[in-house]
Amino acid sequence: MRRILGLLVACLALVGFTGVGTAQAAGRTPVIFVHGYTGSASNWLAAMAVFRAAGYSSNELFAYEYNSYGDNVENAQGLARFVDQVRAQTGSDKVNIVNHSMGGLVSLWYVKELGGHTKVEHLASLAGANHGTTAASACVVFTTCQQMLPGSSFIRQLTSGDETPGDVQYATWYSPCDGIIIPYTSTILDGATNNRVLCETHIGFLTNTTVLRQVANFFLS
Repeated sequence: MRRILGLLVACLALVGFTGVGTAQAAGRTPVIFVHGYTGSASNWLAAMAVFRAAGYSSNELFAYEYNSYGDNVENAQGLARFVDQVRAQTGSDKVNIVNHSMGGLVSLWYVKELGGHTKVEHLASLAGANHGTTAASACVVFTTCQQMLPGSSFIRQLTSGDETPGDVQYATWYSPCDGIIIPYTSTILDGATNNRVLCETHIGFLTNTTVLRQVANFFLS
């Protein structure tokens, strides 16, 4: 009887240890999606589906929404608060960020100007307006578009010095078929892994499952 009880206790202990290990392995760095000009959380439905297929749970995926017509400095400050909320909710020290279009400016301002590089593990920019776009001239009535113009004081400050600060792993995806980020090479960041996509439209990046799987794999690297 003692032998049987001993074996039972050993088995239960092994099961308990395995369960803890599995839970730890399943936990992933939470992901925050940052939309572009006039966008919303709904832009990321396809991306979230791809990330769930890659093993993420829904409570590890978050979408930050901001005022497209306001001020990108304030939008970045809002992202800073959102990151801290996600970290507190998930218990994770860091987050991963994937952005699109003007979301690149919001994300980079947070990382570079607000100390976010200490709280971000990976940053992926899909067709990010990282060095501005001349297409913003169509909406310069709004501060965000003024900031998005190449050569603006916002862009000059953002791109001065180290474009990829800290220990963050940076990657970008850009395409000559973009049509909105002009020039399309504006997305490229010094110090990042810059991925040229043969031909993809600006909005098409949001549903390009090949690119989205690459981003998910980048975050898991």
